Amino acid sequence: MKLAAVYAIADLALAEQSEVVTSAYGGAEVSFGPDYLIPKPFDPRLIVKIAPAVAKAAMDSGVATRPIEDFDAYLEKLTQFVYKTNLFMKPVFAQAKQDKKRVLLTDGEETRVLHAVQEIATLGIAQPVLLGRTHIIAEKIKKLGLHLEAGRDFDIIDIENNPHYEQCWQSYYNKLKRQGMTPAGAKRKMLHNPTALGSVLLELGKADAMLCGLVGPYPSHLNAIKEFNGVKAGAIPATVNGLVLPTGNLFIADTFVNPNPTAEELAEITLMSAEEVRRFGIEPQVALVSHSNYGSANDENAVKMRQVLKLVQEKAPDLIIDGEMHCDIALSESLRNEVMPDSPLKGAANLLIMPTMEAARISLNLLQGTATPITIGPILMGVNKTAHILTSASSVRRIINMVAVAAVKAQQEA
Repeated sequence: MKLAAVYAIADLALAEQSEVVTSAYGGAEVSFGPDYLIPKPFDPRLIVKIAPAVAKAAMDSGVATRPIEDFDAYLEKLTQFVYKTNLFMKPVFAQAKQDKKRVLLTDGEETRVLHAVQEIATLGIAQPVLLGRTHIIAEKIKKLGLHLEAGRDFDIIDIENNPHYEQCWQSYYNKLKRQGMTPAGAKRKMLHNPTALGSVLLELGKADAMLCGLVGPYPSHLNAIKEFNGVKAGAIPATVNGLVLPTGNLFIADTFVNPNPTAEELAEITLMSAEEVRRFGIEPQVALVSHSNYGSANDENAVKMRQVLKLVQEKAPDLIIDGEMHCDIALSESLRNEVMPDSPLKGAANLLIMPTMEAARISLNLLQGTATPITIGPILMGVNKTAHILTSASSVRRIINMVAVAAVKAQQEA
C-alpha cells in the first residue's frame, strides 16, 4: 500500500499542472524538476489519485476485509469532496457525454481555458474548439505541462489563418450590410473580434455552442451575439446564475442583461430561468422577490412583481411560484408559513426573480462574498444560438461547468 501511494504521488508529480496550485503559488509555474519533486499540498487531485491507489492495493493484497464493490462510485464520492459542484453538475455531465458537441471557446489562448480543456478532455463532455493562434496555444500547452494534443483532445481555428475566413466575412457582411457594415469592416471584425467571429462560426455550423467573455465587458460580447445571431421570437436576452451554497442550490435572475425589465419581460425571464433550472434535474420553486411582502407596499416595483405572478400563472399554471415576498421569506418555509401558510412553495425557493438587474447583481455578489459558493453561469437565455458569456473572474471549474451546460443546451436545441 505504501508502494502504491508512492507510485500515485510520482505519477501526479509528472502530470500536467493544476490551475489551483498555480494560483496558490502566485501564478508561478510548477512542473516536475529540482524545485517540484512531489505534488504541492494544495493540489486538489491528491485525494482522488492517492486514496484510490491505496484502496486498490489493499484489495489486491487481501488486507482489505471489505473490498469496494463500485470503484467508479467511490471515485465520484471522493471527487465531491474536492469539487463542490460535482453532485450539482452530475446530471449535466452525464447528458453532455451522451452526444459530444463542438463547443467553441473564443479565448483559446487563455491559461484558464487550456487548463479547462485538459479536464474536459478527461471527462469527455465535449469536443473543445479553440479560437486563437496555433503557435501561441502550442507554446502555452508546453509551458503549462499539459497533456493535450490538437486534433485529438481539441480542435483549433487559427484566427490569423482561418480556413473559413472568406466565408465568415462574406456572411457577416451580407447579414449586416443594411446596418452600415462594409466589406472592409466585416473583414476587420473577423480578424480582431473573436466573439463576432465565433457568432458567425456558430451560424455556419462550424461549432454547436460558444463560450466567450473572459476578456472585455459583458455588454460588448452580448451586442456581438445579438447583432449577428439574433434573439428568439417572443423572447428577450437575459441571464440566470446558479449558486452551490452550504444550505442548498439557488438560482438568481436577471443578473447581467436587463436593468429594469417590465412585468411582461420579467414573466418571460421567469419562464426561461425555470427551464434552465430543469436542465440540472431540479424542479424550480420560484419566488418573486421584493421589498414588499404579499401586498404590504404599492410602489412601482412591488406592483410590477404582483403583475409578474399573474402573467406567469396564466402562461405556466403548473409552475410552482409565489410572491411578491421578502428574500428571507422566500428562503425560509417557517417564516413564510407565518405570513402565508397556503403558499404553494415548499421548503426554500430555489429560483429568485429580482425586480431589477441591480437587485439581482447585488444579491449574487453578496452571496459570493459571504458564503464562498461555487457559481454556475451567467447562463445566457433568449438568443437564437447556444452562446454563453463568461466573466473575467471565471475559474477553471466554472469554465468546465459552463462547457457542459452549453453542450447540453446545444443537444436539446439541435
